[in-house]
Formats: sequence, C-alpha cells, structure tokens
Amino acid sequence: MARTISIGAQGYEDLRTNGDFYVDKTGFVRDWWRSADQVTLVCRPRRFGKTLNLDTVRCFLSTEYQGRGEELFGGTEVWQDQGMRELQGTVPVVFLSFADVKESNYSDMVRHVNALVASAFDEHSYVWEWGGLTPRDRARIDRIDDDMDSLTCTRALNVLCDLLHRYHGVKPVVVLDEYDTPMEHAWTGNYWDEASSFLRRLMNSTFKTNRNLGRGLITGITRVSRESIFSDLNNLSVVTTSTALYQNAFGFTQREVDEALAEYGLAYMRDEVRSWYDGFTFGGEGHVYNPWSLTNYLDSGGVFRAWWANTSSNGLVSSVVRAGNRHFKADFEELMRGGTINKVIDEQVVFGELKSRPNAMWALLLAAGYVTSPGPVLQYPEGTPRPLVLTNLEVRATFDRIAQGWFDDASADYDDFAHALLVGDARVATHCLAEVTLACMSSFDAAGHPAQSEPERFYHGLVLGLLASLRDRYCVESNRESGWGRYDVALVPVCGAAGDDPAVLIEFKVFDPDLEQTLADTVVRARKQIEDKAYATALVERGIAPDRIRTYGIAFRGKEVLVG
Repeated sequence: MARTISIGAQGYEDLRTNGDFYVDKTGFVRDWWRSADQVTLVCRPRRFGKTLNLDTVRCFLSTEYQGRGEELFGGTEVWQDQGMRELQGTVPVVFLSFADVKESNYSDMVRHVNALVASAFDEHSYVWEWGGLTPRDRARIDRIDDDMDSLTCTRALNVLCDLLHRYHGVKPVVVLDEYDTPMEHAWTGNYWDEASSFLRRLMNSTFKTNRNLGRGLITGITRVSRESIFSDLNNLSVVTTSTALYQNAFGFTQREVDEALAEYGLAYMRDEVRSWYDGFTFGGEGHVYNPWSLTNYLDSGGVFRAWWANTSSNGLVSSVVRAGNRHFKADFEELMRGGTINKVIDEQVVFGELKSRPNAMWALLLAAGYVTSPGPVLQYPEGTPRPLVLTNLEVRATFDRIAQGWFDDASADYDDFAHALLVGDARVATHCLAEVTLACMSSFDAAGHPAQSEPERFYHGLVLGLLASLRDRYCVESNRESGWGRYDVALVPVCGAAGDDPAVLIEFKVFDPDLEQTLADTVVRARKQIEDKAYATALVERGIAPDRIRTYGIAFRGKEVLVG
C-alpha cells in the first residue's frame, strides 16, 4: 500500500513517526558533518527540500532528540554509519528560518527578525534555570524581545551560542534557512541599503566573530555577493547549483522518481513527468526533479499542474524580466520559443546590478530554477558561456503567466486581441492593442526609449506577450525563414493540416514619414511585404491551405497603433 503523502510537511520527526512518504536524504547529514566546513551556504531553488534537510540535521544532532536515534533514523542511510550514531543527540542546535520575512518596509522586517531571534532564545529557556548564569548573562537575556534595538538583535545569536556552549560543554550548531528571503523583499520594497547593513552585522556576529560557534549551516536560493552580506566571512563554504558537493541531497533523482511512480501506480507516466518536472541540474547530476511538484503530482493521482510555481510569489523574477533591456527581452523571447541562449554566469548575485547587467539577471533566474544548463554543469568552467534553456513545461507555464501579467493594468482584454486576429476582426484587434500599448508602454521602457532605438523589436515583444494565451492551440513562431525572407510572427495551429483553425502571419512596421502619409499606408506596406516575400510558403508546405492563412500588418507611430 502506498504511503500517505503529507503535502507541505517540513518536519522530519512527523514524517518518520507517521510513516508518511519520505525519500531518504539523511546521507546529507553525514556528508555535511564529515566535510568539517565551519560555515556552509547551500543554494538551491525554493521548495527543493532545504527546510526538510535542515530539520533532519536538527533532529539528528540536537540534544533535544537524545536517545531517539533508532526511533527516528533506523533504516536510513545516516544510521548505517556507526560513527554518526555516536554523534546523534549530542550537539545543541539553534534553528531559525527567514522564509516568512517578506515585509514591505525596513522597520517591519527588523521586528520580524527580532521575533524569530527571541523565539530561538525561548526554545532554549531551560538554560535560564542554570545556576552558572552570571548577573550579566541575565541582563543580556532580559534585553531579548520583539522590540530590542538592532544592535542587541544582531549580537543576540552570538550571546545564545555562548550560553549554550557553557551549559552543554559543546559548541552549538546554528542553522539558518532561506537567509535571502528578506533581501529579495528589501530589493523589491526599496529598502535594500538599510536591510543589507542590518543583515550583514547579524551574519558576521553569528557566523564570523562567534568564537562559541561549532558549525553553521545556511540555505537560500541565491549566492548573494560577499560584499553585500557575507563581508569578511572567509570561513564560508559556498555550494551552488554548479558544485558537485551535495548534488543528490536536494531534489529527487531519476531513480528516486521511478521508485515513487511505481509505488503510486504511475510508472507508465514516466516520460510525461520528466517533461513537466525534470530539467534541474546540480553539479554532475543532470536529471534532478522538483520534489514539491512531484509529490503534489503523486498526491493528486497524476494531475499535471504548475504546482511549484503556485507556491510563492514570482514578484522578483517578474520585476527582473520586466526591467530587462531590449537585448534581455530578445533572449527571453528566444527561450519562450523553445530556443537556447548562451551566457557567462557569475553565480554571485549582486542585487544592485540586476537592472544594469543582463548577465546578473540570468544568474538570478538560473539560481531560482527558471532556466537551466542542459547536462552536467561541471563541463562549463567559470567564465565560459553556458547554454541556457527553460527548465521544463512547468516553468514555461509560469512564464506564460508572467508575460500575461505584464498587461494586467490594461483595460483591454488580451484574450480579445488574440481572438480578434483569429476571426479576422482588425477593428477589435486595433482597439485592444491600442489600450494595452497606452497602459503598458512605460513598463517596457527600461532601456530608455525603445520606440526610438529598435521600435519594431519593442512592439514585436509586446504582441508576443499578448499571444501567450494561445499556446494550447498554436505554436507561436517568430523570425523564421519562409519564402524569400523572415516573417515577424506566425501563429501555426497545432492541429496542422487536419483541423479548421486558421494560421496567422503578422508583419510589424513603424510609420515612416518619408514613405507614408498615414498609418493605413504603413499597414499596406507591411502586408505587401508578406505577399512580395511569400512568407506563407512555409505554412503551405505544412499542408495549411492558403485560404486558412490570415495576414496582418500592424503599424505603429509612438503609442498610436493600427491593425489591418
């Protein structure tokens, strides 16, 4: 009988005691401990088992679980190691998670962090009864609360480690989950400078200048540059998605997925599951599955959905994509067409460079899991270009929604624009596109004045976003060779020659006062180019009858638009 899947469970103890579905990742505890690194930062996309792995470390090491090793770890990989068995339950552990620190302003962020630090103290309140405390110790403890000043907060974990070391005679382990969540929200909330200064002091006091620290284990999505947060942390071992260390510890391998599919009677769906949820690459492991999506898929009985994308805000990713210059958007467009781009990736994400350096944007998207390098990434030495593709079908669905979200402020319904093209209603198409252009042009104006630099590319990307809703019925192609040139956009029905859906060819033209008197003249010039260069040739060769092919010229003059 298949085990029960507990969706959202992040506690190791509950999963094991209840006998729920669990993939054994306890080897991470052994490998991390044996590495002997004092402070380790592991970067993985969200919902890849980071919190569960950290809780597994806590349950194995913490004095709170002393004597429960066989109960909680019997039969697991770590329990096969006699040396690790002797370690179980012997180390004090301080555990914090910043996963929910998503405040919109600096003062609320500090108060939230204060509350988390105060809770960490409360979890070790047994020490307060210890006779070895000095009056100074008690005075320091009394200052720990939700309203403590920032200096007290940034020093608090250092103080707690001192108390625990003296009480247990063993230096504690400090575990910090999702360290970069408050930084992402500080960036989108425009209080980055204050937040980074506060968090830098907290990190240095806890993990650098803390002489009572035994080990430190930190997880997050991104490797934020040392200069921003981890200044002077020369004791930090950084494990990114390009690193071979712990490459199988986060996410599910192909073997683990095959075993899970067999357990739930879904082995026959292996290829489809791979298309939807595989594609992540960690170190030398070229096929890693999204565990959150896979477990939801199993729990649903085999329903394909963008489970992972629906778990958290895509605000930072969406803002990065929207802010990208015209070259970034051209690359993004290529990915949406199923293509590959090549980029040099610097895995140290510098938030201050996200708007000025496109490669910094691609580094963020790679770390967050939205793009991937096909095959083991160890074959791409630092400083050499990497091929990047969209990770899988789930990510494609996510970006379709982001593209549609670009137009949420427009009163025109972008579905109406696409429908108008299919039924041949140029008047409605003009009306819809005009409203979107007026409402959204400023959102795309990240590179200054795109309508002055490369206007056709600008409007080209705008229309491609509007057509994202048709991807279930059409292949949206762009800049493909046909006849004696390259058409701008083609909507190719997935039913091909057998169905009734019309095909669509679109050519973009910006009004040229030297050639035309009106926008209507520009539309005529665009449509004439479709005819003169025989752009319909490739569609006809696919078996689509000429009378099923609709052609449109789309003319622009500033924010004025005409479809014909």
